[in-house]
Amino acid sequence: MEKRSNVKEYIVYLAIVILLLVVPVLSESMRTLSGERLGFNWAHVFRVWTFYIPFFVAFLIHNFFIAPLLIKRKSKVLYFGTTAVLVLVFQLVQCAQKPDIPDRIRQQHRMEQGLGHPADVGGKPVDGPDVGGKQADGPDVGRPEGRQSDGDGGRMRRHGPPPFIGERDAISFFVILMLIGMNLGVKLYFKSERDHHLMDEMRRQNLEQQIAYLTYQINPHFFMNTLNNIHALVDIEPEKAKATILELSKLMRFVLYDGNKSMVPLSKELAFLKNYITLMRLRYTEKVRIEVSLPEPVPETDVPPLLFITFVENAFKHGISYNKESFVDIRLQYDGNELTFCCRNSKADKPHGDKGGVGLSNVRQRLDLIYGDRYSLDIHDQDNTFEVCLVLK
Repeated sequence: MEKRSNVKEYIVYLAIVILLLVVPVLSESMRTLSGERLGFNWAHVFRVWTFYIPFFVAFLIHNFFIAPLLIKRKSKVLYFGTTAVLVLVFQLVQCAQKPDIPDRIRQQHRMEQGLGHPADVGGKPVDGPDVGGKQADGPDVGRPEGRQSDGDGGRMRRHGPPPFIGERDAISFFVILMLIGMNLGVKLYFKSERDHHLMDEMRRQNLEQQIAYLTYQINPHFFMNTLNNIHALVDIEPEKAKATILELSKLMRFVLYDGNKSMVPLSKELAFLKNYITLMRLRYTEKVRIEVSLPEPVPETDVPPLLFITFVENAFKHGISYNKESFVDIRLQYDGNELTFCCRNSKADKPHGDKGGVGLSNVRQRLDLIYGDRYSLDIHDQDNTFEVCLVLK
């Protein structure tokens, strides 16, 4: 997952670089088509690309050396301190690479701004405006605000910004800050995605471990009760005991090959349930009424293995009485959206063991882990009957 996330991150960076390289080409093409230029000026495009180089170098330094200080080492002080040094060095480099303005352009600019007595193109001084035939070079004539005489023939001096602050420097400063912020934002986004995936993977592994533990508890509990049933038949009805062992082998095959799976087809789960009910019929007499209603054909859906057996097992364990007529009624319905399983049984005068035992509590935990809020489990404990209804959405 981390490798895939890194690939996505670098694809984002590559897309941004390609966009920045294409923008000056498109801009120059639009100027050519609009008639502003007679031909495509590749020199202008290369100048723009050259202007990108310091930003690209700063981005690489931040991405590979500075950003990991915050992303991996969680050191905010070191990160912001190093970032400040990077921005300062970048600004000094930008100031040192200011374009050299030719003297002629500089003189024309000074003449347009009224900064003293620059020379004209031929090298002769350009006189100020005449007032009554004389040159008006007094201290107050035509002197723009913010300029003062320097005492040398009326020449004017204009106050400008400090040498390391200019329009180009300010733009570069804000661009490098946005570049660093973009880089950090992308890294934090993909880190959050990796952390979220890792957390989901940990939850999934924990869920599988809990389900495996609960299933491990159900299996011994189920086989303990089944072996007790066989033990009760060995001396009384040996032939039934042999048939019971055969049914038990079928049950063990299901538990061995399908019991550890997260989900199994409903058909296999119901076949397992039928084998268990057949085993119970061999043990009890006709005084015990066992009714089973299962859908035909079996719907093609999946359920957790050994889910229904706990309810049926408890019905036989706590609902069968040898002194009076007893019953176990098992019904399952499926309407395409919900699977409804109900098990209703009579109550013995003296239930065999604690009601529910370890099986029922484990079923609740398994349902919570697997289905969350997509199930309902209702238990109706009355004077003479006990009913459990499970609805899976």
